[in-house]
Parts: sequence; structure tokens; C-alpha cells
Amino acid sequence: MIEKLSQAGVTSDMAYAAGAVSIGLSVLAWSASKAKERADTDRADRWGIFVGEWAPTFFALGVALRLEETRK
Repeated sequence: MIEKLSQAGVTSDMAYAAGAVSIGLSVLAWSASKAKERADTDRADRWGIFVGEWAPTFFALGVALRLEETRK
């Protein structure tokens, strides 16, 4: 899978950037949910955590892609 991503033009820098953006989106999703919805803080926390869980995946993909790039 990593080799296919690399062949498709996805770089480790792109994956690292996606991880950083997902952290920012996590904060944004939490604050938007807390401000706009009439639900309690639990719902805002769930939105923030849901988006925040993407960051480690993107960072792990970045590491795997970096290893693939150095292997070539």
C-alpha cells in the first residue's frame, strides 16, 4: 500500500502536513461544535476526538512514506 501511495505521488511531507492540519481541524471542530450546537460539552469533545484521531494515522503514513523514499 505504501509503495502504491508513493507511486501515486503522495510524499511523506504531504502526510505530515495532513497530520498537522488534522490537529488544527480537531480544535476547530471542537470549538465550532461547542459554540453552534445546543448539546453539552460531551458532544463537542466527541467531534474533537474523532477528527484528532486522524493525526497519528497521517504521521504514521508519513514515516512509512519517508522510509519508502529513502529506500529508493
